[in-house]
Amino acid sequence: MKMPSLCVFFVPGQWGQCIGEECGSGGVQTRTVWCVHMEGWTTHHSHCQHMDKPESKRQCFKVCDWHQDLFEWEISDWGGCVLVPFFSNELKLRTTECITAQHGIQKRHIHCVRTSNRSTVSSRICEFFSQKPPMEQACLIPCPQDCVVSDFTSWSGCSKTCGAGLQHRTRHVLAAPMYGGANCPNLTETRTCTNSAECPVAEGEYQYSLKVGAWSKCRLPHQKDALLNGRTTVDFSTSSSENNTIMMHTVASHHHSHHSQRHHAQVHIKYPMSWELEVGYQTRQVRCARSDGKNVMLSLCTKDTSPLTFQVCVMPQDCHTSDWSSWGHCSKTCRSNDLSPGYRLRSRVSTQIPHGGGKPCPILEEKEACNIIGDLLPKCPRYMWRTTEWGECRILPLLSQQDRRQVNVSILCGGGIKTRKTYCVQVADDSAPHHRKEVSRPVNAQLCEGAEPPLAVQNCSIPCQNHCLLSQWSPWSACLHENCKDPQGKKGFKQRRREVLWQSSGTLETCPHLMEFIPCEDPACYLWQVQHEGRCIPTNSSCGSGTALYNITCVNTGGDVVPNTRCADDPPPTEETCEVACSADCVVGSWSSWSTCSHSCATKTSEGKQSRTRTVLAIPGKEGKACPAAPALEEWRVCNDHPCMVFYWEASAWGTCLVNTSTDLNGTSLWNETSACAVGVQSRKVNCMKMNAGPVISKRCVESSRPESVQPCLLPCKKDCIVTPFSEWTPCPSACLTENSTTATQSRYRTIVQMPTNGGQECPDTLYEERECDSVGVCPVYRWRMHKWHSCTLVPDSVRRGLSGSGEACGNGLETRGVSCIGENGEPANMTECLQWAGPLPSQIRECRVPCKDDCTLTAWSKFSDCAGCGSSQTRRRSLIGRSKKKERCLNEELYPLEETKSCPCDEFLSQPYGNWSACILPNPSVFESLQSWMVHREVKECGQGVRYRAVACINQRGHLVNPTFCTDTGYIVEVCHIPCPLDCKLSEWSPWSACSASCGSGLKIRSKWLREKAFNGGRPCPKLDLKNQVYEAVPCNRECSQYEWRIEPWSICTINTVDDLPACGEGVQSRKIRCVKKEAASGEDDSVDDGLCDQDEMPPRAKVCFLACPSDCVMAPWGPWSNCPGECDQGSSKNRTRHILRLPASDNGACPESVQSEPCVLNSTCFTYQYSVSEWSTCQLSENAICGGGLRLRHLDCVRSDGKVMELQKCKQFGLINKLQLLQSCVVDCPVSCILSDWSPWAECSHTCGSRGHSKRSRRILQEAHEEGRHCPNQLSQTKPCPIRPCYMWLLSDWSPCTVEGAKCGEGLRTRNLSCVVHQGNWHESPPQPEETELCGDVQKQQLLQEMEQPCFVPCPGDCHLTEWSSWSSCQLTCLEGRSFESTGRQTRSQAVIIQAMENQGSCPLQVFETQPCEGGKCHTYQWKTGGWSNNERAVWCQRSDGVNVTGGCFPQKRPTTLRHCHPPCTKPFSHCTPSGVCGCEKGYTEVMTSHGFLDYCTRTPGVDNSKKADVKTNSGRLKPRPSQANDLFSEWTLRPVGPDGRVKLWVYAVTVVGFIVILFIIALSFLVCNASKTTKAPAPPQKPLTLAYDGDMDM
Repeated sequence: MKMPSLCVFFVPGQWGQCIGEECGSGGVQTRTVWCVHMEGWTTHHSHCQHMDKPESKRQCFKVCDWHQDLFEWEISDWGGCVLVPFFSNELKLRTTECITAQHGIQKRHIHCVRTSNRSTVSSRICEFFSQKPPMEQACLIPCPQDCVVSDFTSWSGCSKTCGAGLQHRTRHVLAAPMYGGANCPNLTETRTCTNSAECPVAEGEYQYSLKVGAWSKCRLPHQKDALLNGRTTVDFSTSSSENNTIMMHTVASHHHSHHSQRHHAQVHIKYPMSWELEVGYQTRQVRCARSDGKNVMLSLCTKDTSPLTFQVCVMPQDCHTSDWSSWGHCSKTCRSNDLSPGYRLRSRVSTQIPHGGGKPCPILEEKEACNIIGDLLPKCPRYMWRTTEWGECRILPLLSQQDRRQVNVSILCGGGIKTRKTYCVQVADDSAPHHRKEVSRPVNAQLCEGAEPPLAVQNCSIPCQNHCLLSQWSPWSACLHENCKDPQGKKGFKQRRREVLWQSSGTLETCPHLMEFIPCEDPACYLWQVQHEGRCIPTNSSCGSGTALYNITCVNTGGDVVPNTRCADDPPPTEETCEVACSADCVVGSWSSWSTCSHSCATKTSEGKQSRTRTVLAIPGKEGKACPAAPALEEWRVCNDHPCMVFYWEASAWGTCLVNTSTDLNGTSLWNETSACAVGVQSRKVNCMKMNAGPVISKRCVESSRPESVQPCLLPCKKDCIVTPFSEWTPCPSACLTENSTTATQSRYRTIVQMPTNGGQECPDTLYEERECDSVGVCPVYRWRMHKWHSCTLVPDSVRRGLSGSGEACGNGLETRGVSCIGENGEPANMTECLQWAGPLPSQIRECRVPCKDDCTLTAWSKFSDCAGCGSSQTRRRSLIGRSKKKERCLNEELYPLEETKSCPCDEFLSQPYGNWSACILPNPSVFESLQSWMVHREVKECGQGVRYRAVACINQRGHLVNPTFCTDTGYIVEVCHIPCPLDCKLSEWSPWSACSASCGSGLKIRSKWLREKAFNGGRPCPKLDLKNQVYEAVPCNRECSQYEWRIEPWSICTINTVDDLPACGEGVQSRKIRCVKKEAASGEDDSVDDGLCDQDEMPPRAKVCFLACPSDCVMAPWGPWSNCPGECDQGSSKNRTRHILRLPASDNGACPESVQSEPCVLNSTCFTYQYSVSEWSTCQLSENAICGGGLRLRHLDCVRSDGKVMELQKCKQFGLINKLQLLQSCVVDCPVSCILSDWSPWAECSHTCGSRGHSKRSRRILQEAHEEGRHCPNQLSQTKPCPIRPCYMWLLSDWSPCTVEGAKCGEGLRTRNLSCVVHQGNWHESPPQPEETELCGDVQKQQLLQEMEQPCFVPCPGDCHLTEWSSWSSCQLTCLEGRSFESTGRQTRSQAVIIQAMENQGSCPLQVFETQPCEGGKCHTYQWKTGGWSNNERAVWCQRSDGVNVTGGCFPQKRPTTLRHCHPPCTKPFSHCTPSGVCGCEKGYTEVMTSHGFLDYCTRTPGVDNSKKADVKTNSGRLKPRPSQANDLFSEWTLRPVGPDGRVKLWVYAVTVVGFIVILFIIALSFLVCNASKTTKAPAPPQKPLTLAYDGDMDM
């Protein structure tokens, strides 16, 4: 673009936006173009050459928003990670500094494509909507990994038995080189070997071997090829005019689904209707090979027979398949917490199976992930437990066996249990709360297994007969008006009351009446109360008549003071005349209190009376007033004059609730808004009853106390039956049914959630439905149709003559036949139908022979002889014909057998019981019963008669396992069995209650049961028993303390024994009668009892001394009562009593006795305190017909005096004590609930489809654990039973055979393996597989297509250089970075090494090979250098893998430990060498002389080495160091070296020096003593032999 003269050129700018009126290809795009000088400034366009000017406008595609759906980026997967060898400007390869990984780069292809047809368009279109994704990214490549090989094997034997030969050893590849690692080393080592035996002179130098090449591809003769170019096979159909060739014309996209096929529509689909095979020929090269690898004349290898160089073969046919079907549905259809994707499948079918080595069939099924993200999917359904309504309350399940037989079930009440059924439903995924009664379709309970099921059992109660605990009656009240606020008439009532202390709940009955009435006359609600204010006050003098004052107040019936206006009658007088006795007057005491009334009420024949008395205290003087007559000392009056008629209101039980027709009773307040039930009324009869009579008119009872006879109530709710929708139909079998199989059925069920009540809609009759499966059809019937065999085909004459020169057309050949498929009615069908439905494919080819002139001729085989029964055999025969009878090779029966034998079929079978018996299995309830179990309370049967199963192995005569139906109908031995029923603990009946342990106050009464039979076999356990095997029940009792009292009569007159005519005064005696009577007995009744029943301590005296004052004496009134002591009987306090003067003495000198008496308050003597005491709570008391549930417990109250004596409760009340203690309390007795279990689940599928180890399992769960004395849960919550023992048929693939070469010694051959059908019992160790007929395993031809049955192989000729067999695959190994896996898929490797048999053939050797394949479940391996021990300054060093395998390669070469050890500094002195300990030493016969630093200075010859056997300390090293013996090397390690390798003197040298010095001193001292002791003997000192021994003539010393 540049103009050379002006140095200017055009520079274009960026293209602008595409502009156009409409979206699409009609847009225009522009850009600016400048004319620029090379120095950077712009100039006019005319200075640039216009022919070089770039275009400034172009057509473009205007992109609109809606185009976004039409275009998208198409992104390929990332490519492999490629190493970046150069980084920035460095030229050095970075692999040398690699530690863990290297930088790499990976690329991918990105295109903008149309979504409709995936065609590529300009990237700018997609860039308009979204940025172009990156095309490159950085990646990591692990460091180079060298090839890793195993250790060598041991050396092979010598290749020749005489003379010189070769031997080799090999190793194999464990890990292939990766990421630029070093290549594998040689896998073979070869060395020469020599045999001691020399080769015979006569034996030739060379060996000759017939060597054949591989068979050529099968081909047709040329003229046949030309003839058959347009050949069509015969069409066997009658309706179609199309030709059915071997290859398919068209493959329609049609997916076969066996349960939805439409057979009549398939005639139009172009699948082959028949198969034909063609026979060709193949040839191979044959040569004679010499052991040096050269080819020689064929006659040296073949003597008389010519080798086989041609043969017939089947023309190869490739496998053909249909098009892929469309993708199936995705297995993941909803969004859940599980992030794993779903998968979908598509398939295709074979339309032509391969023959003659044609291409094998590709995969027929593909699987791919789908819905990987799943955000657009609906949420997965949630499942939750729902429950039915609670069933009715039942008590029977709580009873023991003993109680069930004895009790009347209809009257049971109290605590019980009720049950309901739980079922699993699918709930909609919205957060709106659902009403409890919302019903959903039930689903399989296993879908709810993750959640805790709601309670299926609950406590409940049945109301018992009303039980009321009442207080004592209060005393009768005074005669009152019915309404004191509005008193009317002259008739009133006396009343008494009692209270309800406790009442059982939940019952319509009422307690007994609480008020009683007695009619009376002159009722008064308010009465005048008269109280004395003081003594009689004389009017004029100190004695005589006077007045007594009274305090008059108006009180109500309770004794409370009210305004006087309330009392209707006139008030009594406030004053009353009285007499004060003068000194001579008779003195009479005050009246006693009135006695008890003799009758409680008045009858026609008797009325109540009571009396009071007074006594003469002093006799009168002569002038005084006389005493009153005896009758005047006693007064009588009528009491309890009301008639003996007691009335009370009696109310019946409440009636049923009825619809309220009137509007005056509005009961809405009694029920909350959520109740859908209406409010009604219920009524009861209320009558006025006369005691011990019957109903009377209502006026006899107080109307104001009349109980209510009408009250509002809740009407019984009308409830319709609620039923769940039907569950989904159980799935039908996916496979079609064979002709003999039973019809498949499917079922569904629904559950009653709520039973109808009070006229609600009834439940439907059908809860379970079953129907036959419509969608499951009978399997279609197709069968193979075999055509006639064609004539035997041989290799064409031209080929045979050209190769062998033989003209005779005879020998081995092949014959074929066509196969077609026909349907049930004989009409032609596609071959794919027969492949699927018609069973094993019949053979289309078989070997045949055209006899030659020299062949042995035989007759045809005779028919097989008849069978003689099981165990016999049948035979057939043939014989030689003509000249063959005389030919030697024809008489060889191994080549030409004349008789064949086969065993006869046998239909006798032997059944053998196998394994253990199953548990005893009780019969299951019907489906309907289990659906209604929560309503009808079906008792789950846990014992009784059941059946148990044992599997049967059916064995044929050969001892092979066969289908069990040949021996039994079910495959089991079924035996009746019995599960013993549990026996509950049995106790006796309750004994009678004992008497109360206390005669007064609170005590205990006890009753007991004793053990009769212990629980057995899981029955109800016994309650806790004592040592005597008894269980007790104790309840408090109370005996009223003052049940009996002393009744006293008035004192008799004071009897004085007078002397002469003296006045009868002074001291005398008076007596009275005392009787023990029952409390509250009327005084007139003769109810005396034994005196022992009354308290003897409180028996009043029967006689006493009395004093009758004489006329002139002072007369005192009787003593008044003692005043009360302080409440706590304080120490130092006292109590008083007083009396007053009734008559003064006659003379002034006469003194009156004391008027006040006082005594100290002493606790428990003269003063007592009182307090309330309560007994322990009783056990929970239930109703008579209840066994558990709500009850009452009570305790008794006592008034206890401070000295411990139990008093009347009235005593405590007198002292103002208030009882705040609770005496009654509601309580609950836990029910003895036995364990409740769910129904058994259905039997699961067999764990194994065949064999003897299959078993089926079912289980149940605990709905309610046992409580109190209920039966415990059984241990058996799951049961298993054996499955029928069906034979396991399987294909068994044999190992590869050795390589065999047909008709030659070496060359190209085949190795084969066989496919056999075997049967076993599912456990290979116990029952090894046994061969069976091929048909039992299936189609052998189909199975062979899935396996590689033949492999080409090579048998080396003597002297050939060849490859070994493939090594076995190495273990799976992962590429790892720092111990972590770099990839998910591992690799394994195998290799072939090169074997050299003759050195002169090395030039023709192939290269060693290895191959890798991916594998799963690999491991990360590390490599480490290992070393052996030092020996002669050498040691072994090798590399070891982390799994313990010794390898070559894998370890870092830079870190390899040294194998040789050297002395430092080097040993350069004469006669020196490096010792194994790494220091310099001297050779044998020389002694080391060391420097002061411990290094070798020089070696000196050891004197007398040759003739002296002595050795000194210093020369041990040299003398004990023979070389090169390893044993001596070892010994030489123990030479005495005074200097260590570091040049320092060793510690033992100092020790030896010190010991030697001490020994010398000891010898000198000993010598000195010996010399002094033997003075007579003058002998020279003995020589110092120790020193001589130590140094032994060392001249240097």
